[in-house]
Amino acid sequence: MIGRVKKWLGIEGVKLELVLPETMEGTDRVLQGRVRLQSLNPQVVRRIRIILIERYSRGRGKEKLVDEYELGQVQLDHRLEVLPGEVRELPFELPFELVPSGIDDFGKRNLLFSGLAKAAKAINAVGSEFRVEAEAEVEGVALNPFDKKAIAIKG
Repeated sequence: MIGRVKKWLGIEGVKLELVLPETMEGTDRVLQGRVRLQSLNPQVVRRIRIILIERYSRGRGKEKLVDEYELGQVQLDHRLEVLPGEVRELPFELPFELVPSGIDDFGKRNLLFSGLAKAAKAINAVGSEFRVEAEAEVEGVALNPFDKKAIAIKG
């Protein structure tokens, strides 16, 4: 009985790990990585959903505002059996599109505005953090395995 509960909760089941580069150029527009799967019990993965999210923050203290934007998403619809002790890796390509802020658009108008935009960003503590989230849908499991990793996107 304990074994069935452990299987239903995903304990000793499929473990998912994202393998990503630490940094990448924003001009590439395609994130390449791998999903590593391993398990202590035989399990079947139906699909894996991978999302790139930007956390855009601006302001300081109580006036700090934070928004999150989904920049890209890919779904791997591979029915994949993961056996005990086996490590499976699936490569993926995640196309994405960066969302420019109003300050970025202003700074791209000409060279003078570029400097003003940089100063405005510094004064308002504007910054972006990027992360990749992955979740696998496993047959017969209530709590799906997931992973999230931070990535630096330059430019």
